[in-house]
Amino acid sequence: MEKYSQYRDRGSGIAPFFPIPTKPSGLYLPFHVFLFLFRIPILLTVTLSYFIVLQWLPIGSLGKKASLWLILGTPGIWWIDLQIDGVKRGSLAKYHQTRLPQPGTIIASSLTSPIDALYLAAIFDPIFTASYPSTRLVHQISLFQALLRVFTEPKLEPPPNTNLCNLETLIHRHPHRAVVVFPECTTTNGRGILPFSPSLLTTPPRTKIFPISLRYSPGDITTPVPSSYVTFLWNLLSKPTHCIRVRIAEVVYNNGQTAASAHRPNSPNSPNSPNGYNSNFLDTLQDDISSSSETLLGSEEGDGITPSERRVLDKIAEALARLGRVKRVGLGVQEKLDFVRAWSRQRRR
Repeated sequence: MEKYSQYRDRGSGIAPFFPIPTKPSGLYLPFHVFLFLFRIPILLTVTLSYFIVLQWLPIGSLGKKASLWLILGTPGIWWIDLQIDGVKRGSLAKYHQTRLPQPGTIIASSLTSPIDALYLAAIFDPIFTASYPSTRLVHQISLFQALLRVFTEPKLEPPPNTNLCNLETLIHRHPHRAVVVFPECTTTNGRGILPFSPSLLTTPPRTKIFPISLRYSPGDITTPVPSSYVTFLWNLLSKPTHCIRVRIAEVVYNNGQTAASAHRPNSPNSPNSPNGYNSNFLDTLQDDISSSSETLLGSEEGDGITPSERRVLDKIAEALARLGRVKRVGLGVQEKLDFVRAWSRQRRR
């Protein structure tokens, strides 16, 4: 792994893009093979039934959630370890309205596996979005697209002719749904938090942002490397059971949006100024130098982000790092692309 040392974070030595090795089956290999062969036709049947038929039928939110839980239950994902900041175990009912994401709120989630999107859909029935490090705008996607994106290479910029909008517009379009944002823009192995896309900065100031961290045990069902379909399915279906560790942080508000408007006359949320976020980096260079989180923002993410906006992103990123018991790293989407190319060349040899 020495040849991949440049893809480790310089400060912590964390390698967020390396696949987590699977524990050898040993004497249990025949049992694991049996589980895989028994489960895969069931999983394919229930998954295709949902995405081809059930999701288009008027079965309501409850019916869709039940179908998604059936998909999750097929590989043995029944154990959910849920903890919420500021809520004692067994007292969630008292704080349900204030401590959990509700319609009209934003979910800022970690991204390590396709199970992330499935679980969030089964619990909250949200709108999913795709973020990019080069823009504050997001692309609304379906659950199926969210699942496929974890197996594809990340993109620095949205594809041409992509229908983009900001989060404020998306909330107004879907007032009865929560909105999921994956601010890291790509998957990791769950051992670090990548620099954020500025897309969260288009959240209205009074809208609640819930940082949510999802981690798995065993951890080998993460998909940091694209096109790892076979490995993922084997790790998912050959184990008797899996546990999801879900942590929800306290609400964060985008207090930097109002302060940022004083620095930028043309707000990026204004329809008359779609590119207003591309302000001159030299205007905020002095403030950026003094920021303790400068090393965690790439040059593309740093452009046009004011100190108050950076504090908002820092607060959400720190919450995800604390919930996941990991550290923030300085490796972003560009480093992930470079790693994937190097990894693919090595595998072809």
